[in-house]
Amino acid sequence: MLPDRPGRAPLPGLTHAGGSPAAGSSRGEMQLAPLPFYRKLCYAIGGAPYQMTGNALGFFLQIFLLDVVQLEPFHSSLILFLGRAWDAVTDPAVGFLISKSPRRRLGKLIPWIVSSTPFGVVFYCLVWSTPSDTMPVSLKFLWYLTMYCFFQTSMSCYHVPYSSLTMFLGGNQRDRDSATAYRMGVEVFSTLVGSGIQGQIVGGYHASMMKSCSVPNGTLYNSTFPGLTDTLENTRKAYVIASVVLGSLYCMACLILFLGVKEQPGPLSPLGKTQLPFFHSLRIILGHLPYVWLLGGFLFMSLAFQIAQGIFAFFCTHAAGLAGRFQHLVLIMLVVASLSIPFWQWFLVRFGKKTAVFVGLSLIIPALIVITLVRHNFLLFVFMVILAGCSMAVLYLLPCFAGYRASDCTHNPSVILTLQILMAPVPITLLLIAMAILRFYPIDEERRKQMRVEMEAASNWVKNENPGETKP
Repeated sequence: MLPDRPGRAPLPGLTHAGGSPAAGSSRGEMQLAPLPFYRKLCYAIGGAPYQMTGNALGFFLQIFLLDVVQLEPFHSSLILFLGRAWDAVTDPAVGFLISKSPRRRLGKLIPWIVSSTPFGVVFYCLVWSTPSDTMPVSLKFLWYLTMYCFFQTSMSCYHVPYSSLTMFLGGNQRDRDSATAYRMGVEVFSTLVGSGIQGQIVGGYHASMMKSCSVPNGTLYNSTFPGLTDTLENTRKAYVIASVVLGSLYCMACLILFLGVKEQPGPLSPLGKTQLPFFHSLRIILGHLPYVWLLGGFLFMSLAFQIAQGIFAFFCTHAAGLAGRFQHLVLIMLVVASLSIPFWQWFLVRFGKKTAVFVGLSLIIPALIVITLVRHNFLLFVFMVILAGCSMAVLYLLPCFAGYRASDCTHNPSVILTLQILMAPVPITLLLIAMAILRFYPIDEERRKQMRVEMEAASNWVKNENPGETKP
């Protein structure tokens, strides 16, 4: 989840580009031309790369590092953990650098988006490439850690300014809200595209790799049997092909954004130099107790979903006996999650945000329990992932697997038990912690309505005291 960036929040009262209040309106508001449909659509398409690549990495990077690259579980765990930790650092750092950067001919945000795209595409493809098997393990580890962190940095340089671009599209607040709705729709569709393309390209090869376990020696990739080596090489090529396809879509989305969106000066130029130091601003934000409670709840909630997401393909392949079908389950889960969004929007408005969170998160708990207890039952898994998809609200932490070796066709009970623990008890525990934190979140629907009334009353008082002026 990306935090708010410095200067991203809209400022009350619209002004001309020069900064003076607009004339011709009793309330000092400027009459702006409506935002055309094509610009909203082009802006929305620009959000596709983040969701496409993020979901492909979330579902498939773990099984790729362990089964295809054949890294040790410790090294794979370290890459995923350090990569996500690095991402948490680069997001606010990039946001701060953007707020300090000068405005150029193309604007202040679009140059960051465009210039970061080639790097993001190259590093994304390199993440899915496989070095020579003769390369030392330590160098393989450094290769994937470096490529993963470089990609996360490039994606931060793309998505952080993109997230802030909403306020600088032009038009009025209703136009910008409409553009945000288009963006959300495209991002939901992008999760299907990213995971669907990746899964359909590589899923069949994983099934072939597991079928090769029928050879008498009971091992998979370290065998000298030619067919096994060919299967592994074909799987590696499939991952490269999938990365090139998604990388091409990444470039196309950026090009459409660049050609169709013109960055406009924001109200009161909020992307000017930041007045408060970074750490002082951070202390102010973290000093707001409701925000800290909300942040804590979403932290545990997102961590639970990310662990289940990251281990799902690996669990289906090695513990559930569904090596050739996990890609279909991933697609079903995301389709159901997308289709259930309108229902949850209605439910949220009808019963409130807290109730929606508790009911939605509760649905995934029985699904995770059943998934860990059943083997070789595709139809039951379909029903469970449908239930999990209804619960999915946010989409890599991988502990070492006890005794896991990529060259083994069958695994000892401790490996299977570890997978079952990571698939259900750990995410369920994190979800329960998140629900407990959100239960004590101090702002409920009644308090929110009360705050809105108070803010409207304060705004009306300012307008009555200062007719013809707009106070920031």
